[in-house]
Amino acid sequence: MTLDISIYEEIFTLHPSGALFWRGPKILLISDVHLGKVSHFRKSGAAIPRGAIHKNFELLNKVIDHFDPLEVYFMGDLFHSYLNGEWQLFEAWIGEQKHHTTLVAGNHDIISPLKFESLGVKVYPVIRKHPFFFTHHPSEEEGYFNFSGHLHPAVRLRGVGRQSLRLPCFFKNEKQMILPAFGEFTGSHVLSPGKKDQVYAIAGNEVIDVSPSFSK
Repeated sequence: MTLDISIYEEIFTLHPSGALFWRGPKILLISDVHLGKVSHFRKSGAAIPRGAIHKNFELLNKVIDHFDPLEVYFMGDLFHSYLNGEWQLFEAWIGEQKHHTTLVAGNHDIISPLKFESLGVKVYPVIRKHPFFFTHHPSEEEGYFNFSGHLHPAVRLRGVGRQSLRLPCFFKNEKQMILPAFGEFTGSHVLSPGKKDQVYAIAGNEVIDVSPSFSK
């Protein structure tokens, strides 16, 4: 189940995959896919099933079919490291897409931009569409609201006794929203919300506003 929120009078839809859809211009935001990470760890001897390589592409297809965007912004760390066999899968996948694709380069994006541009994928360090700007690392800029990734945000919800639950989340404050990691096997980093922060946790197939848990 998705969740709609308003930012600067624009409607954004939060999807349980971790993707964010800007309804007006039909732009889909996806952060930290880390393609190639599964192959990287398998090569190092990690016992990760080979089928896991295809999970990211299956999830990408699912969310793109759901929203039918005109554009997709990958908000950094599209690939985990250097070229490996998953690049060929990406080439095949991007060749089937009808939307425009842009990569906002992240710290893991060390593959040459020329490789992406040869596939029709534009690469930029930052994109500005007033009143919003899009980066990989969380940033602040006067007069703009920032969308970013990088941190793989999660939140810890506490129950009775010592029970607790750790969930990936969309993390928002007055000036920015940090998207959760989209990719499989990416890990997460627990953030500590303040009373004015808004936290939208991903619990299975739902996105839930858990902000009231931290506003007391």
